[in-house]
Amino acid sequence: MGIHTDQIGRNIQMPDLPQRIISLVPSQTELLYDLGLGKRVVGITKFCVHPETWFRTKPRVGGTKKLDLKKIQELAPDLIIANKEENLKAEIESLAKEFPIWISDVRDLPSALDMILKVGAITGTSAKAEALRNQIAERFSTLQPLDPPATVAYLIWREPYMAAGHGTFINDLLERCGMINVFDSDDARYPVITAKELEEAAPDLILLSSEPYPFNEKHIEELHETCPGTPVKLVDGEFFSWYGSRLLDTVEYLNGLLRG
Repeated sequence: MGIHTDQIGRNIQMPDLPQRIISLVPSQTELLYDLGLGKRVVGITKFCVHPETWFRTKPRVGGTKKLDLKKIQELAPDLIIANKEENLKAEIESLAKEFPIWISDVRDLPSALDMILKVGAITGTSAKAEALRNQIAERFSTLQPLDPPATVAYLIWREPYMAAGHGTFINDLLERCGMINVFDSDDARYPVITAKELEEAAPDLILLSSEPYPFNEKHIEELHETCPGTPVKLVDGEFFSWYGSRLLDTVEYLNGLLRG
């Protein structure tokens, strides 16, 4: 198998094709499934809800930011697939002393497509990964952005409010949709904002994500009080933040949202 370089520049020596893979990232777990790696994935997190069959049957190794290190050791993986943002650095560094770990760093569509190809390479599924990558790229060529563009705030958390900001995968998708993120600054990737700051930013549209905070209908009224007259929409966060094979369905969802 040779040496594989992950997305943060680390080299991982893989003498053989991995047969006992643990995935620590929900969107990458779904990717492994679509690459046909069912029997070779031995562990996932409690947030890896897709595919449902894996969620019901695969051993779980804790949450993305609170891993069950003992359980991982018991499963004896020969490859762990993680993410720079979704997993805690201290836990990953601890695991890296014992197991090969490949770490992704996805901030936009090009790095997501690169991740798919590199996961395919390290798992011996390059042909499937390349076909998947090409299909996703083709579908994104049919995305129909807003014209003229609209300003937007994309909220991911409540109490306190947090927004998707600069350098995030969500922000990249917003830009591709013809949306100008009012919280796209260099200060923070996920800035904490007050209701007053949201009102002063005066976006044309507020999007409430279904994850990680489960925004619902009652929160629309709450935001209408903060920003009277501003349209507020609930959106499926998986289509804005899952950067694996879920991207196959993202464009259809986004086009529907933009025309809705």
